[in-house]
Amino acid sequence: MRFLTEQDVAALLPLEAAIDCANQAFRDHAAGLAFDVPRVRTKTEHGSLHILQAASTTLDAIGFKAYFPGRERRVFHTQLIQLSTGMPLALVESDELGIRRTGAATAVATQALARPDASVVACFGSGRHGLTQLRAVCAVRPIRSVRIHGRDPGRLQRFADQIHETLALSVSIAKSAQEALDGADIVNIVTRADTPLFDGALLKKGQHINAVGSNALNRREIDLQAVRRANVLVVDSVDVARNECGDLLPAIEAGLRHWHQIPELGQVLIGRHPGRTSADDISLFESQGMGILDLYAAHHVAEAAARHKAGTMLPIKGHPAPG
Repeated sequence: MRFLTEQDVAALLPLEAAIDCANQAFRDHAAGLAFDVPRVRTKTEHGSLHILQAASTTLDAIGFKAYFPGRERRVFHTQLIQLSTGMPLALVESDELGIRRTGAATAVATQALARPDASVVACFGSGRHGLTQLRAVCAVRPIRSVRIHGRDPGRLQRFADQIHETLALSVSIAKSAQEALDGADIVNIVTRADTPLFDGALLKKGQHINAVGSNALNRREIDLQAVRRANVLVVDSVDVARNECGDLLPAIEAGLRHWHQIPELGQVLIGRHPGRTSADDISLFESQGMGILDLYAAHHVAEAAARHKAGTMLPIKGHPAPG
């Protein structure tokens, strides 16, 4: 079995490759070729463990990602196993992998749902995922300028400098959510907010929203008005969203939406749902995270590592089944 570090992942999983992996994962899931188990969380007063599981007949792979997001230490690993034989293939450190595959999901959704001419992005959230989310959108749309908004002026300035240096885009710091949203074509939201960040009435026709941070019941980035106004509402996985989408559950409880009416991104990609049908549609992608995204990204990293003889081989092969 091959052990791959965060440095290996950074070298072997460029964002473009992660986007291709996510695209295939969503398509395979919709076609019944990939299988996903919603995240399981084990929480104690001292820390928590989170596990996502998935399998793919296309890749002949099965596996899981387990992570411990501690205050003093963060541990993220994906275990990759050959589906047909049970042979352990790779153990992949997966903090950076998780950031890139989350950005990749946003790229796939933006490619499928945003207007082709979208060129202005409003960003809410300047944390660890913020830049990768923006890079992902830039990979699939001709982005010219960015507005960023948040509560910490110093952090926003650092984020603006990072965007300018990394992506060479025009960046402005918006004084209000309304200022950020006015004229924006795409809205990226990736925060840990527990109350909505803006009034949904501020959304304009034609906008596309990527809501990425609401993967727990106590998190909300958008309000009921935003959900109500979305002509096109798509999730990565209905099963996952049922468990942990803090943005949507209040709308479900209020009767504004019903789970059986909400398509998954993979269904849009393979043509089972039309997605955006008008330039005036407001489209909303709710992303909670799926194990198939980790599986497909880790599989790419493992195959690339084998070609480049990267990583460290461990003497772990499993044991033959008893006769």
